[in-house]
Amino acid sequence: MALNKAYSQYKENSIFTSSPEELTLMLYNGLVKFIMQAQHAIGEKNIEKANNCIIRAQEIVKEFQATLDMKYDISQNLMSLYEYMERRLLEANLRKRADILEEVLGLAKELRDTWIQAVKNAKHPQSNTQHTAK
Repeated sequence: MALNKAYSQYKENSIFTSSPEELTLMLYNGLVKFIMQAQHAIGEKNIEKANNCIIRAQEIVKEFQATLDMKYDISQNLMSLYEYMERRLLEANLRKRADILEEVLGLAKELRDTWIQAVKNAKHPQSNTQHTAK
């Protein structure tokens, strides 16, 4: 019991002390985790767990939608992608289809990996440009 409380406190502290970039990465990792858990639950015919995991994944996608800054051109593209992911998660949940979850998982992993690279590029822009000799 004390170990669970300590872990919960650690998780809460890490959320409050994380940068926006780290929080976004945590959300992408959570999205990937919940989709994978839902796939596993479907494989085990654990419908309740699959439902709960897919709902958690949908909530993360909704959070991404709610926090998009629509003044940037890329935000419209991301909104369309998030809406598509949300529809596919709903369909996967209604039909308990692991293949649909696999599709959404691929998108989630690609978004997460792109985010990781974007953060790296923002932190070290000089190492990302090629230097040419004249």
